[in-house]
Amino acid sequence: MTILTETAEKIKNMEIRGAGKIARAAANAMKEEAKSAPTDDLKAFNKRMGEAYELLYSTRPTAVSLPNALRAVMNYKADNGEEARRAIIENADKFITASENAVRRIGEIGAHRIKDGDTILTHCNSSAAFGIFETAFKQGKKINVIATETRPRQQGYITVDFLQNAGIPSTLILDSAVRYYMKKVDLVIVGADAITANGSLINKVGTSQVALAANEARVNFIVAAETYKFSPRTMFGERVEIEERDPAEVLSPELQKKWPKLKVANPAFDVTPHKYIDMIITEIGAISPEMAYWVIKDKLGWELQETAEINGKGVQQCE
Repeated sequence: MTILTETAEKIKNMEIRGAGKIARAAANAMKEEAKSAPTDDLKAFNKRMGEAYELLYSTRPTAVSLPNALRAVMNYKADNGEEARRAIIENADKFITASENAVRRIGEIGAHRIKDGDTILTHCNSSAAFGIFETAFKQGKKINVIATETRPRQQGYITVDFLQNAGIPSTLILDSAVRYYMKKVDLVIVGADAITANGSLINKVGTSQVALAANEARVNFIVAAETYKFSPRTMFGERVEIEERDPAEVLSPELQKKWPKLKVANPAFDVTPHKYIDMIITEIGAISPEMAYWVIKDKLGWELQETAEINGKGVQQCE
C-alpha cells in the first residue's frame, strides 16, 4: 500500500480526522505521490497526479479543507515533469507550514477573547479551538473547558485527552447535557469543517444545537477556522454535501439484525446559520460571519470565473 492509498483509507475511515489534519495529510500524500511518479512524460505525470487528487477528494465530501488543500498543491504550471514535481512538493510544503502557522496564530488571536476565570464549552475536536485554550492557559488564565462526548465517534475524548495532557481543567459531558450546563458557560468555542460564503458553519453534527442553546442563554458563540476551510463553491449557491456515515457507528450489527426494518440516520455534520455566530477567528484576524465572502474571494484568490469553471468536482488543469 502506498502512502497515497493508505492516507485515503485513513481519511475515509476517520483514522485521520479533523479538517486541518485531513488537509495536511492530503497535501503530504500528494507530495509523496509526486516524488514517486515518473517525470519523463509531463502528460502522464499530470494524469497520475490527477488520479491521486480524485482519490483523496472522494474520501470526505464535507471537509472543505480537503479540496482547498488539493487545489493549493495542484496550482502549478510546468514545462516538463521535473518542474511539475518540484512545484507540487513546494506547494505541499508551503500549505502544510501555512496550516500549522494558522493554528498558532488563531490561538494567539482567540486567547484575547478569553478572560481569567472563564468556563468555555466546546464540541467535537478542533486543533484550532484547542490552540486557543492552550494559549490562554499558558498566559496564566484560569479556565475550565467543558467538552461534549460528540457521539457516535466520541471525538470529545480526543479533546479531553489534549486538555488533560496540557493540564487544563476540563469536564466531559453528554451531548444531551449541553443545555443543562450552558448556564455555567461564559463562552462557546468550536472548530469548523467548512464556512460558507454567507458565513454559516458546517461542523460536527450537534453543533447547531449547541449554538441554539448558547443563543438562548446569551452566551457568545465563536468559531475557530483557518481560512482554507472557507468554501468557494458556495458563492454560486452550491450546498456543502453533508456526509452520511455508516449506520454501524450508531447501531451494532446485532441490533441491526434484531430490527431489520429500522432505518438508521447518521449525518456526520450539520449547518449552523450565520445569525447564531458572533465571531469567526481566523489566522488573518477575528471577523464577522458576513466577511466570509471577502475571505473566499480575496484571501483564497478564488475568482468568480475560476470558481464557476471548477464548480463541479475536478482537478484544476495544469500545464
